[in-house]
Amino acid sequence: MKHILTIAGSDSGGGAGIQADLKTITMLGAYGASVITAVTAQNTQGVQGVYEVPLEGIAAQLDAVCQDITFHGVKTGMLSSKAVVELVSEKISAYRLSNVVVDPVMVSTSGDLLLQPDAIDAVRQLLLPRAFLVTPNLQEAAVLANMEIHTLADMQCAGKRICEEMGCTNVLVKGGHLEEGATDVLYTADGQFIYFTEQRINSKNTHGTGCTLSAALATYLAQGKTLPQAVQAAKQYLTQALYHGRMDEIGHGSGPVRHNYSLIR
Repeated sequence: MKHILTIAGSDSGGGAGIQADLKTITMLGAYGASVITAVTAQNTQGVQGVYEVPLEGIAAQLDAVCQDITFHGVKTGMLSSKAVVELVSEKISAYRLSNVVVDPVMVSTSGDLLLQPDAIDAVRQLLLPRAFLVTPNLQEAAVLANMEIHTLADMQCAGKRICEEMGCTNVLVKGGHLEEGATDVLYTADGQFIYFTEQRINSKNTHGTGCTLSAALATYLAQGKTLPQAVQAAKQYLTQALYHGRMDEIGHGSGPVRHNYSLIR
């Protein structure tokens, strides 16, 4: 069994963050451990509060798990502040963590800011160079690449710019919010563009989709899939979770995907 570490925020509603990551990792047959960077008070309707874990608490969690457990894959989610980004980046290098998937969480599904503005440069300069794969959505890719994104060609340009200018190895620009289609663009270390398209699921229950995808990617990479295989498998898992969760009534807002759809009969 492979061991996956998620470094992210806690979602009290259970649909995103650490909770979504651990559900995903477990459903895909791996063992999940966690480092909580912030506690959020949130539900399907939005984020009511963000309470960052003190730096010494984040460092202690990282040291505790990394000194005891060998990790085969890592994902980072909500890091919230420059100091947290700096700390996590240092620990990734110190413990030589591999298969690092960075989900550069900036804004929640409901539109709430989850990354402080002064942390964006730290993400660009410190975290992305340590990533094997970065998974920005259109809004995040636009911020990181400092450009507007409206078309598939814009996604290609943004992915290439993020990879080449910020030193990460591979970039997957997610196109779920693009009007012309639900195509994701992978820009690889050897300069290739690979395109992935899945059926667009008409659902209001999309809370935690980014967390779920990045956790699935870290898990599949740890399990030995090539990067294109991991992206394809992770997108298929997310598509099924969206499809099976589309009619669920959890809360009064944007509900979660159904991570455990394969267990429901």
